Amino acid sequence: MTATPEAIDLRAYFSRVPLLRDADPARARRLGGLTNRNYLVGDFVVRIPGDGTSEYIDRPAEEVAARSAAAADVNAAVEFLDPADGLMVTRYVPGAVTMDAARFAADPGAIARAGQVIRQLHTSAAPFATDFRLFKMIDHYRSLLASKGATLPDGYGALVGRADDTRRLLEAAPVALVPSHCDPLCENFLDTGSRMYLIDYEYAGNNDPMWDLADFSVEGGFTADQDEALLHAYFGAPASASDAARMLALKAMCDLLWTLWGVIQHVNANPAEDFWAYAVRRFERCRALMQRPDYAARLADI
Repeated sequence: MTATPEAIDLRAYFSRVPLLRDADPARARRLGGLTNRNYLVGDFVVRIPGDGTSEYIDRPAEEVAARSAAAADVNAAVEFLDPADGLMVTRYVPGAVTMDAARFAADPGAIARAGQVIRQLHTSAAPFATDFRLFKMIDHYRSLLASKGATLPDGYGALVGRADDTRRLLEAAPVALVPSHCDPLCENFLDTGSRMYLIDYEYAGNNDPMWDLADFSVEGGFTADQDEALLHAYFGAPASASDAARMLALKAMCDLLWTLWGVIQHVNANPAEDFWAYAVRRFERCRALMQRPDYAARLADI
């Protein structure tokens, strides 16, 4: 059989991984992924890093986080990770379903399992190598986009003042940082029906514990009742007004951050999806939340 261009590419990557040197690229099955290419190869999942990701992902820090989360029995086992470029091989989790927003909406128990695995990560993983500094990242992304001459969604500049108010409130009431995933897309959860795994630690760092809950809620499009269920599963009891307020504030900041990330993907011509539309959607959702009449009053509980 004549190898396809992709098969030739896969063989080059497989040759770098001792346990995959004899693997047949023709038997690799493409999996999902927004910025990277992922393949199922026998009992392993191979992650090939996407173009341009080295501009904003700290691969050595990712390795520390991924291995720490695996040791805490939260992440899939990491068999190989090259911090030079992010080529990674993890153990396939048999019987697990890749989650999405619809699956979480249909199964309240899944939200509870997700809250519990996030809690396990926060309380059981060894500290990560870097801190996830939200506002430093926002500033960095803005500088990166300015250097590329990128256009931001209409109205972004007008929202910066409200975002700065939220920033001051959060920075005036700091909390202890914990090992955090920092990018808990619904698709980063694998569910066996009895337990969850949380995979993909590219953006991981020590962070405000409410960030993971806020980001997960945003990605899942959760209702207020689902947020309450998530918080209850995480704490094992009703959340305090302060924790609930931090989660609300970070939901807004989450969409603000990923708006900028989406514009970076757009500028880098990432073909995975229409990232300009993605960025605009995130921005509009952030603006709608921050303009709610009760937003400022809720944040007073921080």
